[in-house]
Amino acid sequence: MEQFNQILDLDGEDPECEFSASMVGAYFGQATTTFKEMEEALYAVCPSDARVLIPSLYSTAKNLAKLSELGHFLKGSSAQLGVSRVQVSCEKIQHYGQLKDQEKNIDLTDVEALDKIGALMDTVKNEYDTAEAWLTDYFKEKGVAVLVEEAD
Repeated sequence: MEQFNQILDLDGEDPECEFSASMVGAYFGQATTTFKEMEEALYAVCPSDARVLIPSLYSTAKNLAKLSELGHFLKGSSAQLGVSRVQVSCEKIQHYGQLKDQEKNIDLTDVEALDKIGALMDTVKNEYDTAEAWLTDYFKEKGVAVLVEEAD
């Protein structure tokens, strides 16, 4: 919460909360894009574009590196706004992608890492949904709409 309050302070006397609302909108866009990219790296895509809930068997090492990178990216974005639960879960994804379980201080196999990341995806998305709802409500109470910025 401290980080979010510091961002709010940067708005100064601006009743439109332009700076903080734009940061939150950018975060929403980044998170949506990052979750999509995580799912693409984690799961195989059938020709019908239906998601198959089995770890992708192609380029596993590449996928794990991508998942680690995406976890790191969203961890940082979440930390900037003080969205700590998403930050912690993304840090776990980052480490699992590096074949490390930091809590147990052990190395993981590719399959173990993919399983752990897969199990964590629903959790982190639920944590994000909770944060998104809170942030949206916060700005709505101030009469400010948060415009989601599409990530590149």
